[in-house]
Amino acid sequence: MTLQRKSGLRALTVGAVAISGALVLTACGSDNNSGGSTTSSSASAGSTSSISCATGQINASGSSAQQNAMDAWVKNYQQSCSGATINYKASSSGEGVIDFNQGTDAFAGSDSPITGTDVTDSKSVCTNGQGINIPMVGGPIAIGYNLPGVDGLVLDATTIAKIFNSEITTWDDPAIKALNPSATLPSTKIQTVHRQDDSGTTDNFTNYLHTAAPAAWPYPHAKPWAGKGGQAAAKSSGVSALVKQTEGSIGYFELSYATSQSIPTVKIDTGAAAPVEATSANASAGIATAKITGTSPDLSLDLSAAYTTKADNAYPIVLVTYEVACDKGNKASTLPLTKSFLTYIASEAGQSLLAAESYAPLPTEIATKVRSTVAALS
Repeated sequence: MTLQRKSGLRALTVGAVAISGALVLTACGSDNNSGGSTTSSSASAGSTSSISCATGQINASGSSAQQNAMDAWVKNYQQSCSGATINYKASSSGEGVIDFNQGTDAFAGSDSPITGTDVTDSKSVCTNGQGINIPMVGGPIAIGYNLPGVDGLVLDATTIAKIFNSEITTWDDPAIKALNPSATLPSTKIQTVHRQDDSGTTDNFTNYLHTAAPAAWPYPHAKPWAGKGGQAAAKSSGVSALVKQTEGSIGYFELSYATSQSIPTVKIDTGAAAPVEATSANASAGIATAKITGTSPDLSLDLSAAYTTKADNAYPIVLVTYEVACDKGNKASTLPLTKSFLTYIASEAGQSLLAAESYAPLPTEIATKVRSTVAALS
């Protein structure tokens, strides 16, 4: 039986670059690859801007959350700049930071800001500098499920936490029924799916669970999965693929993976007037609560207020991907292309591609700081 829809949802238009609270997640770092030099030519990047091209080759890796955005950016940049090659390997935030700190990549994507020993380690590849966090992509972490005949499933933070900690094990559990009174829920066993690799998506998802439902999720947030039971899969693509093919399953991944594979997503009962759907616009409202906590030029964000928001149409499970880069000490051979590419993806033209990929563009106030930070990389 189809669940009753509670409210209409606003769509985020591609041109809504200045939407309040929308963020885009990326991270960049120093590169150990040989690269090329800048060129004086510019090439068209869509209909609204131009790219100041650089030549050569850079490698980058990390966050699979931003893979669909990165694929679109790389394709557009390389079509405009024939002398440039950008290789982005979607692995995990943890692997990307390791690669960056080993000096093999020009930048790394991380869904959690680097701190502590990761920053200390970055100083070995950033001459007279260190790795900094530059937010570039934002959006919702969707909870996708495979339950034929049940649409518009509603869950709250406590129920989600108990499901992923194997305390609620069947779909007709009373807690789920209470949130979905008009649904015909089967007695099917719940199969949870989580990331097997150290993941910023896991870090953000478990931060939500620990903040919004601490009694049901007693574990601190972290990149490694800590919950009991469930099945593990590599990267967001692996989690979403397993949910897609497994009846009775539920997993977490970025909205773009749910959209591209037509996987239904959970609406979250936050205490607002109506359960909130995972959309770019609703994530923007959640991300609007973010505060910059990094010390300039680092632009780390605190998203904790989003996790417990009760504002109407504010989706609480949000993620920001950073590009981790050296503020100083980037290799001279790769710095021009690194800066050129990061300048493009932070630009209005680059950000305008995001909504079509189920992400959200940077708000004006954040975008301005990001562009200044990228321009100052040396």
